[in-house]
Amino acid sequence: MHTTRSLAAITTAALAMAGLAGCGDGKEDDTAAAGAPIAVKADDRSCEVASTDLPAGTATFKVTNSGAKVTEFYVYADGDRVMGEVENIAPGLSRELRVELPAGTYQTACKPGMSGKGIRGPLKVSGSAAPLTADAALADAADSYQRYVKSQTGALLDKTGEFVAAVKAGDVAKAKALYPVARTYWERIEPVAEIFGDLDPKIDGREEVIEEGMEFTGFHRIEKDLWTTGDISKDGPLADRLMADIQEIVTKANAEKLSPLQLANGAKELLDEVATGKITGEEDRYSHTDLWDFSANLEGSKAAIAALRPALQERAPDLVAQLDAEFTNVETLLGKHRAGDGWKLHTALNPTELKELSDGINALAEPVSKVAAVVAK
Repeated sequence: MHTTRSLAAITTAALAMAGLAGCGDGKEDDTAAAGAPIAVKADDRSCEVASTDLPAGTATFKVTNSGAKVTEFYVYADGDRVMGEVENIAPGLSRELRVELPAGTYQTACKPGMSGKGIRGPLKVSGSAAPLTADAALADAADSYQRYVKSQTGALLDKTGEFVAAVKAGDVAKAKALYPVARTYWERIEPVAEIFGDLDPKIDGREEVIEEGMEFTGFHRIEKDLWTTGDISKDGPLADRLMADIQEIVTKANAEKLSPLQLANGAKELLDEVATGKITGEEDRYSHTDLWDFSANLEGSKAAIAALRPALQERAPDLVAQLDAEFTNVETLLGKHRAGDGWKLHTALNPTELKELSDGINALAEPVSKVAAVVAK
């Protein structure tokens, strides 16, 4: 997520989960042999990318964090359009990012503390390569997921419109009821929404965005008023702005042509979101409706994997079986906390129940972290 997070809220279990993919001892060869990962040495003050002139096609970056802060690594195109990202790289751990890059100029960025614009450097990609969608199964996966995105963005527009109307009417009870419902559709497609620069923090940023010089707006700004003071009499302009930002991101998301690797990476990113924001209760800190977001992130991750399923079944059937089993396990664990048509509040769960959910997400994250490598073959 492109929003600033409270690092104190990230549990040890969440950090362990975040390091599952590509963890290592931090000792890397600075040069990338043909087909080998490109080493990225990240710490709290630097971001050293071993090779910054790459051939077109699929690139793999292995990011090792030797700093004291949790970090992230991004590849940006013009306008801070996100081509690929890997988040929640805990100190002492390594994670890999696979990203499909056509010829062009890009920027790499490490973000110690997971905030700000990051420590940036140039990246040049030259030549040409057949896209991953030249494979029929992967092309079908991208098309299938695009249809899913369109279905979710349509519902996002509708439910956000209802939420905004309730806020502007001063109907606190109705706005509270609609808040987690509207966010469900946002959370399912968040990896796509995050592609487009600062639209994500405008819509979904928490109060810490102020520390980055941004205005605190969007869902969480209104959430704070609803649950802390109950006074939304001055929130009409905030609601209108939220609606305008949602409309903009829906238009962009529906026009975006996604790489199969973006599906694979997005499935993992959604599980990272659960580990670092939903299980900890950091995301919806005023309403405590985090389990709604947890469920939506899980559903979005599963939808991305489902789109890729025919290709995965052909290339790695054992992995598909493992994915099916672990998704079922987490769904069963989460299902214990149903409350009517929705979910219990985060504050209603005890530490044992939260750890059970965390362990389930950890177990699911391990096979999901392998999907990008299978897609990139």
